[in-house]
Amino acid sequence: MKIAIIPARGGSKRIPRKNIRDFCGKPMLAHAICAAQASSLFDRIVVSTEDTEIATVATQWGAEVPFTRPAVLADDHTGTTPVIAHGIQVLQKQGWEIDYVCCIYPAVPLLHAADLNKALELLLSVQAPYTFPVTTFPSPIQRALKRHETGRMEPFYPEYEQVRTQDLEPAYYDAGQFYWGTAHAWLTGVSIHRAGVGLVIPHWRVVDIDTPEDWQRAELLYQMALLHEEGVRRG
Repeated sequence: MKIAIIPARGGSKRIPRKNIRDFCGKPMLAHAICAAQASSLFDRIVVSTEDTEIATVATQWGAEVPFTRPAVLADDHTGTTPVIAHGIQVLQKQGWEIDYVCCIYPAVPLLHAADLNKALELLLSVQAPYTFPVTTFPSPIQRALKRHETGRMEPFYPEYEQVRTQDLEPAYYDAGQFYWGTAHAWLTGVSIHRAGVGLVIPHWRVVDIDTPEDWQRAELLYQMALLHEEGVRRG
């Protein structure tokens, strides 16, 4: 059994009600639900929330809310793994026989259903505990600079100061969209970043929406993607 769990709490501080705020014509959360539905991978799509309004929006868009997340797991300091593990444990007690779980974050309007499919294929082919999307840093991290209070700049890694950028090893970061994992890995707390396998996606499809400026950038990228898809359909 393969399920998606979308952790969507109601206490967003920097962008109030972010998870159900309208994004290009539908609630932000609905984009994650629709991507999960479009992938045709999941036996069930579940939203984990403590918020009744979010629960209502989730069910309106076709997801299930079979339990209420405890407040202790809905604060600013709770990590993803205990939230997903809690969801699995509750659902197992309800009789669900779960093999694979995909945690899909609620604010991922640029998520492609095809990436969910590719990541699952990767998970199964390499038999890893987790797979998740990653993308390259826009600039080599070995050439990063630190800025002192005086404004003076200094390399973090002086040993790479004279090395050509094309000779430096590429570095990647977590795209923050989703994590496929075995139920066992989630329940036993296996480290996602240490044990997981990365699926590389284009960096233009990655945006972390934490500020109003991030939101505006995401809207522009989303609209550009729609225009591109329309152009492809028209040939």
